[in-house]
Amino acid sequence: MPSPFPGMDPYLEGYLWPDVHNAIATKMRQLLTPALRPKYTARLNIYVVEDTSPEGDIGILYPDVEIMRTQYRSEIDMLQKMAISAAERGVTPAAMTIPMVLPVEVQLTSVEIRDTAQNQLVTSIEILSPVNKREPGLQAYRAKRQRLYQAGVHLLEFDLLRRGTRPITNATLPNVPYFITLTRAHTGKTDVWPLRLQDTWPILPVPLRQPDDDVTLDVAKMFREVYDEAAYDLSVNYHQEPPPPAPSEEEKVWIRQLLAEL
Repeated sequence: MPSPFPGMDPYLEGYLWPDVHNAIATKMRQLLTPALRPKYTARLNIYVVEDTSPEGDIGILYPDVEIMRTQYRSEIDMLQKMAISAAERGVTPAAMTIPMVLPVEVQLTSVEIRDTAQNQLVTSIEILSPVNKREPGLQAYRAKRQRLYQAGVHLLEFDLLRRGTRPITNATLPNVPYFITLTRAHTGKTDVWPLRLQDTWPILPVPLRQPDDDVTLDVAKMFREVYDEAAYDLSVNYHQEPPPPAPSEEEKVWIRQLLAEL
């Protein structure tokens, strides 16, 4: 079954997101490669970052506290025994105990378009994850954007998450859940595709080196094939609310009407 949404499916923004992220990057490479040959290649750049402030995604992207307690039950049992022993020795017990949230290693994948003659990076395609949209990862990602621009690299960005802070800020940007942006090298400007839940996916230009023309990326085809190949419909419960943040009242009405047809 295909996704019932014409564009981005908000139900994929929860625990499925790491799989969605990697699947999009892989499918993007597959679709772009025939158009890039023989002067360019599309390569996956896989790297690991440390999410040092994962609290906002516990219960959404990461296991919630109760699951963490279950996973570390033996350690908790040991601590409880230690507390009982301390009390028997007259030690004043702590008023409360809270779980310590440790950093989480996150694997991220981007798509790099390189020329085959010198293997130089021409275009970087970034798919944002939650770690890119909150500090300290947000600052690090903004610095990466600046490095790419200064190096003369085109940057195509997919922000398909409603939560977090966007790397690009501008008073003229509309209040919509999703954005796709393209910053062409040496232009000093960014093209923006703002996307509501109701909007269909665009067909995007993917710039190369002058004088070569842009190639195109059919995002609807990409997402349709990703959703089908991963069988996300078997993992998503469309009878529940989508992962946080909560949609607006207008969006809730539209979502209910859309899913009533399932």
